[in-house]
Amino acid sequence: MAEHDKSPLLKFDQLDDYETQRQQIRHLYENNERSSGGDGSNDVITISGSTSASVLAEPDNVVAIFVVAFDTRTGNLVEWCLPEETDLDGVEFKAMASGSHTLDKDFVYFRKENLYGLACFENMKVESEIERGARMKSVGILSTSYTSLYKHMQFLETQVRHQLEVPGVYTQLIAFFDDKKGVLPIGGSAEALKIPSPASTPSTPSKELLPEMKITHPAGCFSQFIKFFGEQIYTLWKFALLQKRILFFSPPPIGVVCYRVYCACCLGNHNIQGLTRHDIRPHFYVNVADIEALENEMTYIACTTEKIFESKTHLYDVYIDNQLVRAHTPALKDLLKISDADREKYAKLNNQRSSYIFSLQEAGEQVIDEEEFFSNFFTELNDRLFQTLLDISCSQDRQLTSDHMKSMGLDPVGDRTFLMELVEHYGIDVVLMVDNPCCPK
Repeated sequence: MAEHDKSPLLKFDQLDDYETQRQQIRHLYENNERSSGGDGSNDVITISGSTSASVLAEPDNVVAIFVVAFDTRTGNLVEWCLPEETDLDGVEFKAMASGSHTLDKDFVYFRKENLYGLACFENMKVESEIERGARMKSVGILSTSYTSLYKHMQFLETQVRHQLEVPGVYTQLIAFFDDKKGVLPIGGSAEALKIPSPASTPSTPSKELLPEMKITHPAGCFSQFIKFFGEQIYTLWKFALLQKRILFFSPPPIGVVCYRVYCACCLGNHNIQGLTRHDIRPHFYVNVADIEALENEMTYIACTTEKIFESKTHLYDVYIDNQLVRAHTPALKDLLKISDADREKYAKLNNQRSSYIFSLQEAGEQVIDEEEFFSNFFTELNDRLFQTLLDISCSQDRQLTSDHMKSMGLDPVGDRTFLMELVEHYGIDVVLMVDNPCCPK
């Protein structure tokens, strides 16, 4: 995608008339839909770099839009919302994450029961004693799925600046919601939404859904995720396959950490049908108000800026403080060790990535979609692992040997604990023959 294609989708700075705004929105989105059916990707109006026709055709399912403000007397509050009767209890502390006051701007993904939210925050200096020199707001939306939220990020960024400069003027937000809204039936259940939508948001996004989280970072979130964790990526891979409760901690900004949640979900992606497992959905940003909900979750991946979670070890299996990955049970602590096979897989990942980039550059590609490469890499790795295990479970002796482990990209000694946990978690009936710690690697 050429650089000039990355401009915001909606520009309302010069518009005051409600109907003009509404027609402008419809015109741009109609152009977007027409462009998705053409041959030239450069004609597509994009929010954040994705030109997938299937993504552009996905319903927005926006069920609420809101403005959150910080009041020096009462703290965070919902200043305005549509529909007016929307239950936004707690959203004021999700849309403006703990510690946001230290930043100029940020964004955050979060869950509100069965809905997903995206909010953009900005902190603007003002000459006002009442506001103590700073005006802070967030503008956000709620949807039945997180996979289409990215399309509206630049609109939300534009609107939070507008709300800071012209407080109390909501005509542009009203026009946007009128165009993009999905209507929840009486009772407010996201599952009962009477408009076309995916049956559910997948726990590990499929390859078809990968472009949904294309982000503002030029290199893409997946390449940054891999570089940030290095060889530890395979420690996270194992925890994702085991569907553990994974909590990322980081001081603000929290936006980039929300993408780590998404990438961790993608590490467990596979195409094998029939595996018994829990449904895992990303929670994205969580705070102390979510403690009760997390206590009832069998599996989740989330992030927080609140250090208090570290001491509440009953809430998580794996705690990731920036690049430090920790677990508190002996079995999981054993999985923190990087095996020889992990190092080999990491080298293979980097080598294949270099070859992939080189081949695209040789073909004259201007933009490299590394996220698709990384997703394919882990999907194929997981498919091979699970298919091998299922084939062995259907064999006469059901014996899993060192050679089998090597063929799955596992270390016969270093990954023995992981494999035992894996087959138990998914109920795969195999007999592990790798009992001798002196087995050759």
